[in-house]
Amino acid sequence: MSVQSIIQLLGGVGLFLFAIKLISEALQLIAGDRLRQLIGTLTKTPIMGVLVGACVTVLIQSSSATTVMTVSFVDAGLMTLTQAIGVIMGANIGTTITGQILAIKVQDYAYLFIIIGVLLSFFGRSKVQKYAGNGLLGFGLLFVGMQTMESSMSFLRNEKELFLMFSHNPLMGVLAGTLLTLLVQSSAATVGLTIALGVQGLLPLHAAIPIILGDNIGTTITAVLASIGTDRTAKQACAAHVLFNVIGVCIFLTILPLYQELIAMTATGIAHQIANAHTLFNVFNTIIFLPFVKPFAALIRRLLPDKAHKVVEGAQYLDPKLIEATPGIAVEAVKNECAYMGFLVIHLLDSVQEVFFNDKKDLIPKIEETEAKIDQLHKAVKAYAEDIMQAGISDDAARVLTLYVASSGNIERIGDYGKKLLEYYAYRQNRPKDFSQQAMTELSGMYAEAHHAIVTALDGFINDDPDKAREVAPIAGKLRGLEVELRNRHIQRLDKQECDSETGLVYVDILGIIEHIGYHSNNVAKATISSCTAEHKAKA
Repeated sequence: MSVQSIIQLLGGVGLFLFAIKLISEALQLIAGDRLRQLIGTLTKTPIMGVLVGACVTVLIQSSSATTVMTVSFVDAGLMTLTQAIGVIMGANIGTTITGQILAIKVQDYAYLFIIIGVLLSFFGRSKVQKYAGNGLLGFGLLFVGMQTMESSMSFLRNEKELFLMFSHNPLMGVLAGTLLTLLVQSSAATVGLTIALGVQGLLPLHAAIPIILGDNIGTTITAVLASIGTDRTAKQACAAHVLFNVIGVCIFLTILPLYQELIAMTATGIAHQIANAHTLFNVFNTIIFLPFVKPFAALIRRLLPDKAHKVVEGAQYLDPKLIEATPGIAVEAVKNECAYMGFLVIHLLDSVQEVFFNDKKDLIPKIEETEAKIDQLHKAVKAYAEDIMQAGISDDAARVLTLYVASSGNIERIGDYGKKLLEYYAYRQNRPKDFSQQAMTELSGMYAEAHHAIVTALDGFINDDPDKAREVAPIAGKLRGLEVELRNRHIQRLDKQECDSETGLVYVDILGIIEHIGYHSNNVAKATISSCTAEHKAKA
């Protein structure tokens, strides 16, 4: 064993891992918008969860990224434990596609992929072409890494006894596969190394299969790391991932000779046999567990009992791990945070109404606290969006993200106007003469229209419903008309000396504040219409 051979082997592994990263990032940039739409179609059925998990993992070529997303979604309350189990099962199946690609003998064309990829990366006219170029470059480097690993292992041909222990003791093979995957943090890399050893004649099939089984245990470390610092529900999803793979490996170890015979019949070449062993293990394991998803989820809850959901201070959905895993999906987290801000601002406006029109002064501290929280969330959204932009997303996703941040700003301004009404309420309390009953009735009616505007705007925003969003413009127009009409009525009352002139100026200011709530609500609606248009273009 020479130092040169070791360096070559490590270099091949490094090149392989870099190629996977390059492919994953390129596919995420190309398919980022579709990924958000795909995740959005998730239903409560475990089968749909399996399909979504498999499809997302195939698209981004990383089960680790899918697992991190799943844990983050569960932690944020966007996904139930039962849904998460289905997605994790699908992710395990989807990740096996890399092994199937490696088993195909296209090494002779590796440099052709690199040439085409480099040309597209440097000379592509659009960003999609450049992303595709990076993906092809990664695809070519994947096979160069494989060739490097295979050629570096020639020194092991005289050390076959080293690998025979995996044949005699399958548990050693499982342990080796687990530790190797823990080390390189990539199940695909472990499969690639195993195929390379098999092609070189160093690893027979019955020794390779236990390593592949161990690989499936080792890949769960990503979920474990992702669950650190998360809520109990996310830890339950992580435990489900680990237990699902460990139980599956235990089942297959009991029938290992039969499984080896089955795999031997699926192909003639060792490379395809190893790839098939990886795929079929995850397919069969999913089939075994699929009918028992709900009891399995109940078992996880017995092992890790539910806790009362903690009151989260600050952002609810802006998980930095999502940016690391899939920046395109993190855009959806910004939308969810904006929706949460919207719920807060509606509660704020409801409380302001109680204070302003019904003298419920005890609600004032809660209103001020909510308004401060909305301000903090807006700052958090802007900072998170900047991190997403730096991580790299497609042009369409960037446009949608910009619109979400703008919506966050408009929601924050509505919260400011709600708090401003409290200042005018305090001013009224210190005046000897308050508004007339007619003036209060007029303000109450106008305030109800403004409240209707923001509720309608948020309905369209949350449900990506441009038709609902278009209903806001007429309400905002009505508010503008009411402001002019009520101001003119007020001028008439001043002329008749029916109200105090200084109090009357406050009344006019309040009219403007309520109208501005409608204005910013319409801005949220416009952003919804624009974002839906951008996503429609992305689909096309």
